[in-house]
Amino acid sequence: MDHFPIYLSLADRRVLIAGGGEVALAKLRLALKTRAAIEVFAPAPIPAIAALAEAGRLTLHRRPLAHGDAHGAALVYAATEDTDEDAWIAAIGRAEGALVNVVDNLAASDFITPAIVDRDPVTVAIGTEGAAPVLARAIKAQVEAALSPLTGPLARIGKSFRTEAEALPQGRARRAFWAEYYDTAGPAAYAEGGEAAAEAALHALLARHLAAAAAPGRVDLVGAGPGDPELLTLKARRALDRADVVIHDRLVAPEILELARREALILDVGKTGFGPSTPQAEIDALIVEHARAGAHVVRLKSGDPGIYGRLDEEIEALEAAGIAWQVVPGITAASAAAAAIGQSLTRRGRNGTLRLLTGHDVKGFAEQDWRGLAAPGAVAAIYMGKKAARFLQGRLMMHGAAPETPVTVVENASRPDQRCLGTTLSRLPEVTASLEGPAVLLYGLAPRAAEARLEDLKEALS
Repeated sequence: MDHFPIYLSLADRRVLIAGGGEVALAKLRLALKTRAAIEVFAPAPIPAIAALAEAGRLTLHRRPLAHGDAHGAALVYAATEDTDEDAWIAAIGRAEGALVNVVDNLAASDFITPAIVDRDPVTVAIGTEGAAPVLARAIKAQVEAALSPLTGPLARIGKSFRTEAEALPQGRARRAFWAEYYDTAGPAAYAEGGEAAAEAALHALLARHLAAAAAPGRVDLVGAGPGDPELLTLKARRALDRADVVIHDRLVAPEILELARREALILDVGKTGFGPSTPQAEIDALIVEHARAGAHVVRLKSGDPGIYGRLDEEIEALEAAGIAWQVVPGITAASAAAAAIGQSLTRRGRNGTLRLLTGHDVKGFAEQDWRGLAAPGAVAAIYMGKKAARFLQGRLMMHGAAPETPVTVVENASRPDQRCLGTTLSRLPEVTASLEGPAVLLYGLAPRAAEARLEDLKEALS
């Protein structure tokens, strides 16, 4: 972004508007929503501006802005609708230390004024950096319709209660208190009895949340999916939004970690096949430690936590510590890899069973039912199989698998740098040797286009 959105304090500070026409009046109406000391410089202002001056809403100088006028001002608007005069006003404002906005001239402005949705003290600013003012107005209308008229009154009542709410521990406990007030308790009380009822609801709500704050935290064991943030489930997204602590594995995409609350503690406990790893016992202890301290912990695992994610061990540690938990399933990498090549993992007449295998486990290369896998038509999704490719090839061919059995290697499934490499069992090790990202081996499946060509060839030869 070229313009960083901030909220500037204008209480009792000077804001100058040079210009006396409709353009100046439009900026003036926005400035009047603040507590700024507003001054207008215009030799011949339109009646609406003069009326505001007579009502004491602003100070009107019936002359052009001149050197010395902008000293100590926070903002200067050049709104005369004359290009040369606006440039002169901008030069004065900058020379005297003010931020300058030249109306309808983005390149000459130090700041821009966004479209504003006003639910004082709640404000929503919408800017498009001058690219699409019509779009900004459309978004403003949508936000106006979505925000309840009670937003402002409830926010004012809540603001006056912030000191009392500090009795709650920082983090999860306070967020839960304010979320319940703004989402349900506050609106219901206000609708029933106005401000007095909403204030009373806050006191009752605080007492209940203070009692709950003494309870331990909770843990969500969440599947982050194969990497594409759009494949994250809604339940997983909500868990990330609530989490105080996110403990994630190595393969969780950075784009998904960006979805966590900004205040959340993010901890990387990644494991690398045949490389540096955080021991599982340390991960279990870390999860328990933060939950016992009252945090809402999200244990974030790539894919689905129940598939090669050490889920049972972490649940056992939580149950032993008496900590509440839930599992939030995710899309596993095998599903994303099969989707990438346009194939089903099961198909009538081809395979009625599907095997999910790991290329290696804690003891090394993993043994499997090689005879069953070597049978014609067998399909398997093999995780963590890059370094085990030659071992897999040898075991399968030793038990009768045909060298021309199709295998598709999908690297970085669902991510922007995804690659689908169709090969055969006989050539599998040379294909996997150059891979750097996480990969799923789809044994018994070829990319749809390759399979179609093979069927055509068989038909031509028959």
